[in-house]
Amino acid sequence: MRSRYYNLKSKVVELRKNGKTYNEIRRELMQPVPKSTLSNWCRDVSLMPKYKARIEQAMKKNIHKGRALALAVIRVKREHYLDEVQARIEHLGKVFRNKDVAKIALAMLYLGEGSKTPRSALMFGNSDPRIIRLFTELLRFCYEIDELKFRCTLQCRADQDIKKMEKFWSEITKIPSTQFYKARIDPRTIGKISKKPDYKGVCRIDYFSADLFNEIMKIIELISKKGL
Repeated sequence: MRSRYYNLKSKVVELRKNGKTYNEIRRELMQPVPKSTLSNWCRDVSLMPKYKARIEQAMKKNIHKGRALALAVIRVKREHYLDEVQARIEHLGKVFRNKDVAKIALAMLYLGEGSKTPRSALMFGNSDPRIIRLFTELLRFCYEIDELKFRCTLQCRADQDIKKMEKFWSEITKIPSTQFYKARIDPRTIGKISKKPDYKGVCRIDYFSADLFNEIMKIIELISKKGL
Protein backbone atom coordinates (compact mmCIF):
# COMPACT_ATOMS: atom_id res chain seq x y z
CA MET A 1 0.00 0.00 0.00
CA ARG A 2 2.82 2.36 0.97
CA SER A 3 4.64 1.48 -2.26
CA ARG A 4 1.54 2.33 -4.26
CA TYR A 5 1.28 5.66 -2.44
CA TYR A 6 4.88 6.58 -3.26
CA ASN A 7 4.46 5.51 -6.87
CA LEU A 8 1.38 7.72 -7.19
CA LYS A 9 3.13 10.67 -5.54
CA SER A 10 6.20 10.22 -7.74
CA LYS A 11 4.04 10.21 -10.85
CA VAL A 12 2.25 13.37 -9.72
CA VAL A 13 5.55 15.15 -9.06
CA GLU A 14 6.90 14.08 -12.46
CA LEU A 15 3.79 15.31 -14.27
CA ARG A 16 3.97 18.59 -12.41
CA LYS A 17 7.62 19.06 -13.38
CA ASN A 18 6.52 18.58 -16.99
CA GLY A 19 4.17 21.54 -16.69
CA LYS A 20 0.88 19.78 -16.11
CA THR A 21 -1.89 21.60 -14.23
CA TYR A 22 -3.63 19.88 -11.33
CA ASN A 23 -6.73 19.23 -13.46
CA GLU A 24 -4.59 17.67 -16.17
CA ILE A 25 -2.79 15.51 -13.58
CA ARG A 26 -6.08 14.24 -12.16
CA ARG A 27 -7.34 13.38 -15.65
CA GLU A 28 -4.15 11.52 -16.48
CA LEU A 29 -4.14 9.62 -13.19
CA MET A 30 -7.82 8.83 -13.60
CA GLN A 31 -8.12 9.13 -9.83
CA PRO A 32 -10.01 11.73 -7.78
CA VAL A 33 -6.98 12.93 -5.85
CA PRO A 34 -7.92 16.13 -3.96
CA LYS A 35 -6.25 19.28 -5.25
CA SER A 36 -5.07 20.03 -1.75
CA THR A 37 -3.16 16.72 -1.75
CA LEU A 38 -1.65 17.44 -5.17
CA SER A 39 -0.61 20.90 -4.01
CA ASN A 40 1.02 19.43 -0.90
CA TRP A 41 2.94 16.80 -2.90
CA CYS A 42 4.17 19.39 -5.40
CA ARG A 43 5.06 22.21 -3.02
CA ASP A 44 8.79 21.63 -3.49
CA VAL A 45 8.64 21.20 -7.26
CA SER A 46 10.74 23.75 -9.14
CA LEU A 47 9.31 24.28 -12.59
CA MET A 48 11.27 25.20 -15.66
CA PRO A 49 10.22 28.67 -16.92
CA LYS A 50 8.42 27.30 -20.01
CA TYR A 51 6.40 24.86 -17.88
CA LYS A 52 5.59 27.54 -15.32
CA ALA A 53 4.34 29.82 -18.10
CA ARG A 54 2.19 27.02 -19.49
CA ILE A 55 0.58 26.36 -16.12
CA GLU A 56 -0.13 30.06 -15.55
CA GLN A 57 -1.67 30.32 -19.03
CA ALA A 58 -3.87 27.28 -18.41
CA MET A 59 -4.99 28.69 -15.06
CA LYS A 60 -5.95 32.01 -16.65
CA LYS A 61 -7.87 30.16 -19.36
CA ASN A 62 -9.84 28.25 -16.75
CA ILE A 63 -10.52 31.46 -14.84
CA HIS A 64 -11.90 33.05 -18.02
CA LYS A 65 -14.10 30.00 -18.61
CA GLY A 66 -15.41 30.30 -15.08
CA ARG A 67 -16.11 33.99 -15.54
CA ALA A 68 -17.91 33.37 -18.83
CA LEU A 69 -20.07 30.73 -17.17
CA ALA A 70 -20.79 33.01 -14.22
CA LEU A 71 -21.76 35.86 -16.56
CA ALA A 72 -24.05 33.54 -18.53
CA VAL A 73 -25.80 32.47 -15.33
CA ILE A 74 -26.19 36.10 -14.25
CA ARG A 75 -27.58 37.01 -17.67
CA VAL A 76 -30.18 34.22 -17.58
CA LYS A 77 -31.22 35.18 -14.04
CA ARG A 78 -31.61 38.82 -15.09
CA GLU A 79 -33.69 37.88 -18.13
CA HIS A 80 -35.94 35.80 -15.88
CA TYR A 81 -36.23 38.70 -13.44
CA LEU A 82 -37.11 41.17 -16.21
CA ASP A 83 -39.76 38.77 -17.54
CA GLU A 84 -41.31 38.74 -14.06
CA VAL A 85 -41.26 42.55 -13.96
CA GLN A 86 -42.88 42.66 -17.42
CA ALA A 87 -45.66 40.34 -16.27
CA ARG A 88 -46.15 42.49 -13.16
CA ILE A 89 -46.82 45.71 -15.11
CA GLU A 90 -48.42 44.28 -18.27
CA HIS A 91 -51.91 45.52 -17.24
CA LEU A 92 -50.75 49.15 -17.28
CA GLY A 93 -50.85 49.11 -21.07
CA LYS A 94 -54.65 48.90 -20.93
CA VAL A 95 -54.95 51.52 -18.19
CA PHE A 96 -52.83 53.85 -20.29
CA ARG A 97 -55.48 53.82 -23.05
CA ASN A 98 -57.79 55.75 -20.77
CA LYS A 99 -57.56 59.39 -21.90
CA ASP A 100 -57.75 60.79 -18.37
CA VAL A 101 -54.81 58.60 -17.33
CA ALA A 102 -52.96 59.56 -20.51
CA LYS A 103 -53.52 63.26 -19.77
CA ILE A 104 -51.99 62.81 -16.33
CA ALA A 105 -49.00 61.05 -17.91
CA LEU A 106 -48.65 63.89 -20.43
CA ALA A 107 -48.83 66.52 -17.69
CA MET A 108 -46.17 64.73 -15.61
CA LEU A 109 -43.93 64.42 -18.65
CA TYR A 110 -44.40 68.11 -19.39
CA LEU A 111 -43.70 68.98 -15.76
CA GLY A 112 -40.30 67.34 -16.10
CA GLU A 113 -39.24 68.50 -19.57
CA GLY A 114 -41.54 71.32 -20.72
CA SER A 115 -41.43 75.09 -20.30
CA LYS A 116 -43.74 76.28 -17.52
CA THR A 117 -43.32 80.00 -18.31
CA PRO A 118 -46.76 81.52 -19.10
CA ARG A 119 -47.07 81.64 -22.86
CA SER A 120 -49.42 80.87 -25.73
CA ALA A 121 -47.73 77.62 -26.66
CA LEU A 122 -46.35 74.39 -25.29
CA MET A 123 -42.58 74.14 -25.53
CA PHE A 124 -40.99 70.74 -24.90
CA GLY A 125 -37.43 69.61 -25.60
CA ASN A 126 -35.20 66.58 -25.10
CA SER A 127 -32.36 64.66 -26.74
CA ASP A 128 -33.94 61.23 -26.12
CA PRO A 129 -36.05 60.12 -29.13
CA ARG A 130 -38.21 57.93 -26.87
CA ILE A 131 -39.25 60.91 -24.74
CA ILE A 132 -39.96 63.10 -27.75
CA ARG A 133 -42.00 60.33 -29.40
CA LEU A 134 -43.96 59.72 -26.20
CA PHE A 135 -44.75 63.42 -25.85
CA THR A 136 -46.07 63.78 -29.40
CA GLU A 137 -48.03 60.52 -29.22
CA LEU A 138 -49.68 61.49 -25.93
CA LEU A 139 -50.48 64.94 -27.26
CA ARG A 140 -52.20 63.51 -30.33
CA PHE A 141 -54.01 60.84 -28.30
CA CYS A 142 -55.35 63.20 -25.64
CA TYR A 143 -56.38 66.17 -27.79
CA GLU A 144 -57.71 67.17 -31.17
CA ILE A 145 -54.49 68.45 -32.68
CA ASP A 146 -54.03 70.90 -35.52
CA GLU A 147 -50.87 69.53 -37.15
CA LEU A 148 -50.07 72.90 -38.71
CA LYS A 149 -49.53 74.37 -35.24
CA PHE A 150 -46.44 72.23 -34.67
CA ARG A 151 -42.95 73.64 -35.03
CA CYS A 152 -39.56 72.00 -34.38
CA THR A 153 -36.18 73.46 -33.59
CA LEU A 154 -33.03 71.36 -33.46
CA GLN A 155 -29.96 72.17 -31.43
CA CYS A 156 -27.01 70.35 -32.99
CA ARG A 157 -23.29 70.05 -32.74
CA ALA A 158 -21.20 71.87 -35.34
CA ASP A 159 -19.97 68.66 -37.03
CA GLN A 160 -23.44 67.10 -37.43
CA ASP A 161 -25.33 66.77 -40.72
CA ILE A 162 -28.34 69.06 -40.24
CA LYS A 163 -30.35 67.48 -43.05
CA LYS A 164 -29.92 64.01 -41.59
CA MET A 165 -30.88 65.28 -38.14
CA GLU A 166 -34.03 66.91 -39.52
CA LYS A 167 -34.98 63.72 -41.35
CA PHE A 168 -34.42 61.66 -38.20
CA TRP A 169 -36.51 63.89 -35.93
CA SER A 170 -39.21 64.33 -38.57
CA GLU A 171 -39.67 60.54 -38.57
CA ILE A 172 -39.76 60.46 -34.76
CA THR A 173 -42.25 63.32 -34.34
CA LYS A 174 -44.30 62.81 -37.55
CA ILE A 175 -43.87 66.54 -38.13
CA PRO A 176 -42.85 67.53 -41.70
CA SER A 177 -39.39 69.06 -42.06
CA THR A 178 -41.07 72.07 -43.69
CA GLN A 179 -42.29 72.97 -40.19
CA PHE A 180 -38.75 72.98 -38.76
CA TYR A 181 -37.14 76.26 -37.81
CA LYS A 182 -33.52 76.86 -38.71
CA ALA A 183 -31.31 74.56 -36.61
CA ARG A 184 -29.21 76.12 -33.89
CA ILE A 185 -25.55 75.18 -33.73
CA ASP A 186 -24.00 74.97 -30.28
CA PRO A 187 -21.02 77.39 -30.57
CA ARG A 188 -19.14 75.45 -27.88
CA THR A 189 -18.81 72.50 -30.29
CA ILE A 190 -17.17 74.36 -33.16
CA GLY A 191 -13.86 72.69 -34.05
CA LYS A 192 -14.59 69.71 -31.79
CA ILE A 193 -15.31 66.17 -32.95
CA SER A 194 -18.40 64.44 -31.55
CA LYS A 195 -17.48 61.61 -29.19
CA LYS A 196 -20.99 60.11 -29.26
CA PRO A 197 -21.88 59.05 -32.82
CA ASP A 198 -25.45 58.16 -31.81
CA TYR A 199 -26.17 61.61 -30.39
CA LYS A 200 -28.92 63.26 -32.46
CA GLY A 201 -28.91 66.68 -30.86
CA VAL A 202 -31.80 68.21 -28.92
CA CYS A 203 -35.26 68.42 -30.44
CA ARG A 204 -37.55 71.20 -29.22
CA ILE A 205 -41.22 71.04 -30.11
CA ASP A 206 -43.53 74.06 -30.02
CA TYR A 207 -47.29 73.61 -30.24
CA PHE A 208 -49.17 76.88 -30.50
CA SER A 209 -52.23 76.66 -28.28
CA ALA A 210 -52.71 78.79 -25.18
CA ASP A 211 -55.77 76.72 -24.22
CA LEU A 212 -53.86 73.44 -24.30
CA PHE A 213 -50.95 74.96 -22.38
CA ASN A 214 -53.30 76.25 -19.67
CA GLU A 215 -55.10 72.92 -19.34
CA ILE A 216 -51.88 70.95 -18.89
CA MET A 217 -50.64 73.48 -16.34
CA LYS A 218 -53.93 73.16 -14.43
CA ILE A 219 -53.58 69.34 -14.39
CA ILE A 220 -50.05 69.74 -12.99
CA GLU A 221 -51.34 72.18 -10.36
CA LEU A 222 -54.24 69.88 -9.41
CA ILE A 223 -52.04 66.82 -8.96
CA SER A 224 -49.24 68.63 -7.14
CA LYS A 225 -51.68 70.21 -4.66
CA LYS A 226 -53.90 67.20 -3.95
CA GLY A 227 -51.26 64.51 -4.33
CA LEU A 228 -52.47 60.98 -3.61
